Amino acid sequence: MKRRVELGVAIPQTLLAGSFDVRKVREFLVRAEALGFQSAWVVEQILGSIQSLEPVTLLTYAAACTERLRLGSAVLLTALRSPVHLAKSLATLDHLSGGRLTVGVGLGGNPRIYPAFGLSAARRAERFAEGLRLMKRLWTEERVTFEGEFFKLHNASLQPKPLQKPHPPLWFGGHHPNAIRRAVELGDGFIGAGSASTAAFLDEVKLLRGVLKEAGRDPATFPLGKRVYIAVDRDRARAGRRLTEWFGAFYGKPELAAEVSVWGDPGECVDRLSAIVAAGAGFLMLNPVFDELEHLEQFASHITPKL
Repeated sequence: MKRRVELGVAIPQTLLAGSFDVRKVREFLVRAEALGFQSAWVVEQILGSIQSLEPVTLLTYAAACTERLRLGSAVLLTALRSPVHLAKSLATLDHLSGGRLTVGVGLGGNPRIYPAFGLSAARRAERFAEGLRLMKRLWTEERVTFEGEFFKLHNASLQPKPLQKPHPPLWFGGHHPNAIRRAVELGDGFIGAGSASTAAFLDEVKLLRGVLKEAGRDPATFPLGKRVYIAVDRDRARAGRRLTEWFGAFYGKPELAAEVSVWGDPGECVDRLSAIVAAGAGFLMLNPVFDELEHLEQFASHITPKL
């Protein structure tokens, strides 16, 4: 019987202290594939106090370590990147992975960082949408002439095109109603943020389904997923402390851990994950932030069979 929900995992990408052990990252990826998880995912945080590996590079490494896992980003902050360079990098990654790439994109919630990238935050939503339209054209058209507000190309060609046709699936993240509308206009799926509660995700799903209906798009062909920060531990207090420490380092908001995370013994975790599925998620990306390899085994033994 087909499982009600597809399950993916977040690739170990951040570190509170010490140095990265690349062998453990490889071991995690190989084991995740062997255990039958559907996909493995990265997040983007270029500047921050926590150690965080660059996402496209990490996905490329993951492609070399695996054969079947789909590989996704949730999300790339594409308005901070050149759409021409990014289109090239992602088309290359789609080839290197054998067509296993899902491109999650988002605008991000911190306009203050734009000057660090040589950009203005003014009209950033328009820059974001224009960049994505340009990427899609570079991926699908032999020659592109583009006269936008931010980007201008004349008779340009990007080769090779992505292996997946017409291009890798574009999944959108975001909370604002305008972000939901962009997802339906430009995207192929939606992934809720790990920093959003189940209640907030439910609101996003309701709005999304309404916009899909208005656009005449079939919700059955528009997948919905959510990143879920999770800690399986019968010692609830210990798990809560470790989650709070990580949230403080990654988001600068230690209190957010209690608002959005799933943690506790396996039964409690299954119950809370089931609530997210009931809210509309057909895909869950399980994101442990410590003891990642141990969590893979816990997921396979105690979580996967119950969802």
